Amino acid sequence: MTLPSLGIDPALSGTVRLAAFAVEGLAIDDGAGLWSGLFDPLCRELHVRYGGATISHVPGIEAARQLYKAIGVDPTRWRPASEALIRRVIKGKELYRVNSLVDTINYCSLYYLLPLGLFDLDRIEGGSITLRLGLPGESFGGIRKDAINVAGRYTLADSAGPFGSPTADSERTSIRPDTRRALVVLYAPAGLERQTLLGRAVFTAEMVERHGGGSPRCSAAVIAE
Repeated sequence: MTLPSLGIDPALSGTVRLAAFAVEGLAIDDGAGLWSGLFDPLCRELHVRYGGATISHVPGIEAARQLYKAIGVDPTRWRPASEALIRRVIKGKELYRVNSLVDTINYCSLYYLLPLGLFDLDRIEGGSITLRLGLPGESFGGIRKDAINVAGRYTLADSAGPFGSPTADSERTSIRPDTRRALVVLYAPAGLERQTLLGRAVFTAEMVERHGGGSPRCSAAVIAE
């Protein structure tokens, strides 16, 4: 399977690294095995360990926040998706259950506290994807949300425009029951070592293969920086 080319706008040099891999042959289910075997135990462990703590004291939170700090955006007002997940967990709130693939990606995001993007490859337009800053007035329709404003913030864009960010993904490229090919993108601050990021991409791919219903092509994993 050929991945769309993935690049980072030169204006963002030194602020962010991306890792990405494709998944094919998807057979998405309800993800029950993931929840009973891994996700619920992880949530309980994190709640016991950090329940009642100030979110800034949770180890690993600062790495994702650094993504937005690097471009002058306050991460306490525009939160990385990984932080939104752990905030719910330590407050004792249940996480949303969607399907085996989406839930596996959320598990990985919570596990190492970096935001991940998940997109239907067949709904991405054109042969290239660029991470850039959103232009004035730019937004995309969120999943079960109103328009997500990306002006002056990170956004992934294809030939049809913005479709994802470290905070939220779009309805246009969202995963559906009939999705057969997907793209997974890991966002990391530039300070995270390349090999560490690649290792997290491989871990995520292995989890998708075991629990998400697909066959990741780890050999196709790419790093953009």
